[in-house]
Amino acid sequence: MPSFDVVSDFDPHEVTNAVDQANREVSNRFDFKGIGAKYTLDNTDIGLEAEADFQLRQMLDILTGKLSRRGIDVGCMKLHEAEVVGNRARQRVELRKGIDKDLAKRLVKTVKDSKMKVQAAIQGEQVRITGKKRDDLQQLMAVLKEGDFDLPLQFTNFRD
Repeated sequence: MPSFDVVSDFDPHEVTNAVDQANREVSNRFDFKGIGAKYTLDNTDIGLEAEADFQLRQMLDILTGKLSRRGIDVGCMKLHEAEVVGNRARQRVELRKGIDKDLAKRLVKTVKDSKMKVQAAIQGEQVRITGKKRDDLQQLMAVLKEGDFDLPLQFTNFRD
């Protein structure tokens, strides 16, 4: 029976490379010379630090460019409020990974509302979709791509 998995994931090694490239660009740019602007990476959190809020916005643009060039969907980024303390501004960017229970339930509801002959099952941080026909699964992929979910979705493990 054909099936596929719906996941929301990214390659952490590519994130590390993107943050390293962004740090290199910030250290070499003329408008960031001598202000101590930097990116820090802690698991799935990226910290941005600069002297002013507008510099954080510029750094965020650099980071999103580097992440997208590395094949990471920037839709997985959750921006937290910028904190300005003294002469330092900090902002935290969280990279979300995995499908939580609420989003999984919304995905299953979308599958059921599509009225296709497929079944959806929540399996941890992914949703397994099974059906009798490969064409139904491909149509459902198109429906899910058009859906308005707050995380980027990938379709893996397609089996016939």
